[in-house]
Amino acid sequence: MSEEHTYPRFSDAEFARRYRLVRERMGEADLDVLLLYGSGGAGSQVQYLSNWPVTREAYLLFPREGEPVLFVHYYNHLPLARRAAVVPDTRWTGVDAAATVATELRRRGLHQRRIGLVGPLPFQPYERLRGLLPDAQLVSFNAAFNTILLVKSEEELEWLRRGAELGDLAMEALEREVRPGLTEHDLAAIVQGAYLRHGGRNVIHFMSTTPMRAPDVCVPAQYQSHRVIQRGDVLITEISVQYWGYGGQCLRPYAIGEEPTPEYRRLYEVAEAAFYAVARALRTGATPAEVIAAADLIEEAGYTIYDDLVHGIGNGYLPPILRTRGTTVEEPPADFRYPENSTWVIQPNVITRDERMGIQVGDMVRVTAHGAERMQRYPLRFVVCGL
Repeated sequence: MSEEHTYPRFSDAEFARRYRLVRERMGEADLDVLLLYGSGGAGSQVQYLSNWPVTREAYLLFPREGEPVLFVHYYNHLPLARRAAVVPDTRWTGVDAAATVATELRRRGLHQRRIGLVGPLPFQPYERLRGLLPDAQLVSFNAAFNTILLVKSEEELEWLRRGAELGDLAMEALEREVRPGLTEHDLAAIVQGAYLRHGGRNVIHFMSTTPMRAPDVCVPAQYQSHRVIQRGDVLITEISVQYWGYGGQCLRPYAIGEEPTPEYRRLYEVAEAAFYAVARALRTGATPAEVIAAADLIEEAGYTIYDDLVHGIGNGYLPPILRTRGTTVEEPPADFRYPENSTWVIQPNVITRDERMGIQVGDMVRVTAHGAERMQRYPLRFVVCGL
């Protein structure tokens, strides 16, 4: 981060690289301008070109020729956006964002051109834009933009490592502080308290607890309950923390107050073996089919999975999103090859077929020619705590 900026910011050279690459792809698709949309902190595409992580809503007009303009919803969010964004022309959306965007496109003479849409633009503003721009061609550019996001620069990898370090702090805090008598709500306070002071921002802290000898949970829960933690419980976790939009992901089981039972130990051994098998397969040039095949040992051991096996990370939740052979609902693209320096989460959520018990093990990784390199430093193990 440049010392002259209060908020994190990539170098001018990094943004120049992004602008050049995006405009090359726009030329290939015969697009004159992009309209990028982000909402509620899920503004990865907007942030990629503006450095603004998005609060409520934001629209970024990014022309193939000329300067971009960023429109930010909520007038009182505008001062911060102007400090944090790299786009000098940052404005309020006004009360009718679609009308504001359409007016700017007309002013620039782009209202009858091919406009690429990027991000999860909701139906109502999309329909409003169609009505305001009847002569424009509105086309999706999401798939092409995602391929740009996949490969990380050295600066991006450094930010992802910082996000991973913040997640590691959360995992260490759980190991140090979880004990019988706490509630699941206390777990959330432990997790966020570990990284907020260091500039981290919560993405997810999915966690569940259940007795190891009478389990009834197989996957981490999106919301914590008022359940009181007991000796002999297992805590299953999925923790993701951002450093200014760039986050890692770490998934571990914790046995509380005693060693894991034999059944849970076997689940963990299969999950860890699957993690390493997938990591070896996830190398530069590998196909999704090769990566999926590496996880066959899960089903061969008599188990299955509930969550994804592998998904992209860094600037969003990126495809292809893989599952095991027995749980695949959509075949991954046959022509896809994993690129060098793309980043992924390997996260085998190994469960019993009756969905009575399960654990989740995983980390963010970087693709190299020799397989996936772990970016988290927290050890891959079944943690025992609260003794």
